[in-house]
Amino acid sequence: MSEKNTKTASTEAAEPQRDPVSSEPLLEVKELTKHFPIYGGFPIKRKVGAVQAVDGVSLNVYPGESLGLVGESGCGKSTTGRLLTRLLEPTGGSITYAGQDITHASRKQLAPIRSEIQMIFQDPYASLNPRQTVGNIIASPMEINGVNPPNGREARVRELLEIVGLNPEHYNRFPHEFSGGQRQRIGVARALGLQPKLIIADEPVSALDVSIQAQVVNLLQDLRRDLGIAFVFIAHDLSIVRHFSQRVAVMYLGKLVEIADRDSLYNGPRHPYTHALLSAVPETDIDVAKRERIRLAGDVPSPIMPPSGCRFRTRCWKAQDKCATEEPPLVQLAGSRAGHLTACHFPEEPTIAPRDEDVVLDPGLVSMEKGSSE
Repeated sequence: MSEKNTKTASTEAAEPQRDPVSSEPLLEVKELTKHFPIYGGFPIKRKVGAVQAVDGVSLNVYPGESLGLVGESGCGKSTTGRLLTRLLEPTGGSITYAGQDITHASRKQLAPIRSEIQMIFQDPYASLNPRQTVGNIIASPMEINGVNPPNGREARVRELLEIVGLNPEHYNRFPHEFSGGQRQRIGVARALGLQPKLIIADEPVSALDVSIQAQVVNLLQDLRRDLGIAFVFIAHDLSIVRHFSQRVAVMYLGKLVEIADRDSLYNGPRHPYTHALLSAVPETDIDVAKRERIRLAGDVPSPIMPPSGCRFRTRCWKAQDKCATEEPPLVQLAGSRAGHLTACHFPEEPTIAPRDEDVVLDPGLVSMEKGSSE
């Protein structure tokens, strides 16, 4: 790729088409890294390797906007979310919230902003204390942070229950008395109790029935619009992300491979991995021939020893020698919309139109199809 076809990714170029409450980012992440050490040996254990869960992630989140974070299981989405909330200590990089560097901030330094960054956890069954009533679960963060609403905490909890679509009379009930969707609403109410400016939603609907997922997503969308809360929405369901997020970032094996506004990414993806993800989305239209079909081989490589150069090259149909020796930078390609960044030496055309031939990298699928046709 020539220098004329690319330009380095600037902060301004990376953040298009948002709901601009402010031109300054609420959360700024640069080269964020998290490696989990692996110890071995006997009787003295020593470090023998590391799981490179997150490796050099850079992104911005603006006030009031929703950023989707998608990718296969094990790509580092949830770890990134926990790093952003400082539930995990970063190995490297920087996290800046509202102009304040919180990368390695102490517990005392984080205390004033803890209430402004909240998290909705993936499993509504494990994230609620079964021994506490709903009222105590939602009021506990207020008590810990010294928040005293004008009409008292109980009145505020009942108000929050009503906001998330639950009966205020459920105040004295226990989590086991609620369904999965209702428990997730309780988790949302707990996150809202401190009036946060940023919520990290870690696959908030993946554990719920399909009939309930739309209700929870619509609830979060209403809260974002009415309260001006910024969201980082982590999910593997691209249909839900498209419905909820204004911008979408695609992760693969601990790295961002593409980031763009919703329409640009879903209608004109440039990275081969993004093409493969979109081609796997179930098609509701009977005329399935109008979409490209890509079937990858194998699983995501181990984050302990990721491939050299481009990490997707072991499963990519466009991989060449350069992909093994040089890691592609996350840049804006020629012909891409402003802020559409891609990390690929040999990007795809910006279209999801059907190909002349399907991309099939798994020989097992080919043999199965031949057997069924016979």
